[in-house]
Amino acid sequence: MVYEFEGRTEKEAIDKAAAELGLEKDGFDVEILETQRSGLFKKGYVKIRVHTDEVMDREERQPSPDRPAEKKPRRAAAVSSAAGPADQDEFERKMTDFLSGLMERMGYTGTVSVLYREEHKLGLKIESEHSSILIGKKGKNLDALQLLANIYAGRQGREDTRIILDSENYRLRREESLVRLAYTVADRVRENRGSLLLEPMNPFDRRLIHTTLNDISDVETKSEGDGLYKQVRVFYRGLR
Repeated sequence: MVYEFEGRTEKEAIDKAAAELGLEKDGFDVEILETQRSGLFKKGYVKIRVHTDEVMDREERQPSPDRPAEKKPRRAAAVSSAAGPADQDEFERKMTDFLSGLMERMGYTGTVSVLYREEHKLGLKIESEHSSILIGKKGKNLDALQLLANIYAGRQGREDTRIILDSENYRLRREESLVRLAYTVADRVRENRGSLLLEPMNPFDRRLIHTTLNDISDVETKSEGDGLYKQVRVFYRGLR
């Protein structure tokens, strides 16, 4: 399900979403739609969109007078940054086997291992001589594999665990590239006193652009378009 919230800061908007939906902050994905910094004649605000499949109806979240609210057990956080096959639990083995089998049915060989563990998050790494194909242009194939992995995790009763899939350190390299792009575009927008529309991006990449430019006083950002892959417009603040 999709919900939208606003706040004076990103943190305030996320806090509102968590309180309203009755979820932990790690229990949903956040997409920043628009940011506006405070000025002399207007207040700053951040507008976000929340994606989650775990939200119940409002009446179900409210405990009745004769029945106390049930507390959802929380899994202990794991702090290991890397792990070998012998360290994997049953769920992790199922995830690695699922992705290995999926690659095999696609016609590619490779291995899948645990990259890191965090609370409500599991990082998996693909090692393959076909990594460039599995990653795909702008990481779209890797995003598709990650989506399938998260669907499979949900069917194993682990809806609260987000699967992050990486190969050849693509996620880190992509993040560094997007940060450089954000600053380059901000400089061009300042120089031209205009706006630029970036390529379609997934929610994580768009959020990175928004947060990178959030502290630049004369530049603002806004997501445009429909669907999962939207575009970020970066524009000079004086245009609005």
